[in-house]
Amino acid sequence: MSDRGTVKNIHKTAWVHDTAQLYGDITLGAESSVWPNVVMRSEMHHIEIGARSNIQDFVMVHVGGTTPTIVGDDCSITHHVTLHGCTIGDRCLIGINVTIMDGAQIGDNSIVAGHAIVSENSLFPPNSIIAGAPAKVIKTRDNGAANAVNAAFYSRNARNYAAGIHRLNEQDLIDVGLIAPK
Repeated sequence: MSDRGTVKNIHKTAWVHDTAQLYGDITLGAESSVWPNVVMRSEMHHIEIGARSNIQDFVMVHVGGTTPTIVGDDCSITHHVTLHGCTIGDRCLIGINVTIMDGAQIGDNSIVAGHAIVSENSLFPPNSIIAGAPAKVIKTRDNGAANAVNAAFYSRNARNYAAGIHRLNEQDLIDVGLIAPK
């Protein structure tokens, strides 16, 4: 991890891959994870990643001109996403290659479908399924439980990676709720 000595608060249970580059005023919550080739920069304002949230491979997180970037608890920010000065509520899943711009707000328990572009200052209520370019609500449903399971999977995976274990076993999948015990 590249760190110019200004990263503010990385919880002792957070895991950050060695190739991630973090610069500036950044807070990582308990059991959060930052995966390979993530870049986070906060020259002004701040970046805050909630507990058990995961920032997956090749994500770019930057602050806006007048706004911080905040990701709630139990979120999955999937591969190649760009977050720029936006706020993501708790238990959200942001799909592959999504862009979310300055001032946009995604409500709790929401999903943003892959390749969506969320325009500046867009406001989406809780329980939204959001898609398109420009993004709009296409359905309303509480996705919180499913999104929390996905975040738990990444939290367990990160704990294993920290211990040098790069494969999940059956008990890991049972523990996070992906499969039922036999």
